[in-house]
Amino acid sequence: MLPIDAAAHSSRWRRRHPVDKAVLGLGLTVLAISLPPWPGAALVLLSALVVLLGPAGVPGRRLWRAYRVPLGFCVTGAVTLLVQVGGPGGFVSLAADGPARAGELLLRTSAASLGVLLFAFTTPMSDLLPRLVRAGIPAPVVDVALVTYRMSFLLLDSLRRIREAQAARLGHTSRAAEWRSLAGLGATAFVRAFDRATRLQAGLAGRGYDGTLRVLVPEARVSVRFTAASCALLATLAALTFVLERPLT
Repeated sequence: MLPIDAAAHSSRWRRRHPVDKAVLGLGLTVLAISLPPWPGAALVLLSALVVLLGPAGVPGRRLWRAYRVPLGFCVTGAVTLLVQVGGPGGFVSLAADGPARAGELLLRTSAASLGVLLFAFTTPMSDLLPRLVRAGIPAPVVDVALVTYRMSFLLLDSLRRIREAQAARLGHTSRAAEWRSLAGLGATAFVRAFDRATRLQAGLAGRGYDGTLRVLVPEARVSVRFTAASCALLATLAALTFVLERPLT
């Protein structure tokens, strides 16, 4: 199980309905994208951090390990706005408004990423996917997503076991051995993936699979108080943005 999935299953909000957490997490994401970067995205980023580390109870180290990957993409995208290609300054030169635009993009994307992580750190996929059928998503699509989600963990576990076996047999002692091990890893994982898929199909057929995977979903109700508090927070952030709005430069 990936760290973010383990955190979602042990979250304080594990038993809350996904709608409650979607209103808050995805609402913060929408505000980060739609509001002016300053101070809107900055307020959203700060609020998401407070909620994640406070009421949601996400450990700071685990949050950083998950956040640094999208943050790296955010920084990479923002750096490209610092330069321009062509023009009077030469083939590559500093953009006149590059720092302001880069700062705006970094604020928007980093705040939006935290909003998505808030939902991911508090909502296991096993709670979310079965409920999508009630939201109008076709059952076969949900079934494919459930199977893919499960098979992903099995594939990662197989890769880990194969690498451990290769390391025990001195498969990583040289560059040539590394390449041979990598080729063997890919070939073995490919064969095992098809073997697991075949066994899964045979198992479902033997259990009378009729096109729908029926799974137990934890009972949960949409909390009016939680949803109202989330909407109040979102409205407060939007109002503060328009009150405090100032140019970034």
